[in-house]
Amino acid sequence: MDVTLRAVHDSDLPVFFRQMNDPESTHMAAFTSEDPADRDAFDAHWTRMRAAADIQIRTVLADGDVVGNAGVYGAPGEREVTYWIDRAYWGRGLATAALRGLLELEPERPLYARAAADNAGSIRVLEKCGFRVSATDRGYAQARGKEIDEVVLVLHEA
Repeated sequence: MDVTLRAVHDSDLPVFFRQMNDPESTHMAAFTSEDPADRDAFDAHWTRMRAAADIQIRTVLADGDVVGNAGVYGAPGEREVTYWIDRAYWGRGLATAALRGLLELEPERPLYARAAADNAGSIRVLEKCGFRVSATDRGYAQARGKEIDEVVLVLHEA
């Protein structure tokens, strides 16, 4: 599949909302919004992200279809990557391709990422893109309703 990134369009938001309300996806992501089904909060969050000068957020397309999003946010020296791929597309290399594309757009290093310690797929994607586990942490995972282990990864080189 041909994976590309582009600016987020208003028409992408209903797709993102649906993707981020898939129970299996939210469980795996773990660190989600307080109530993923709150459309008003979702819309406000995306309005803020799209307007923020320090956030780079892109729609992920596979063969022209919206399959997720990828972004970089945070203060200089502490910037972090994030991505979300529709569960229907997991295991096809789309997250890896999307993250590689995002890394080409974002020159700053180091970059950081966090993943639930049991999210082997996301950790594998990050490692394929050059991130290395640098620490472990515990945090409250809204989607799981409890504190869980997470890994912190870092990318030092472009």
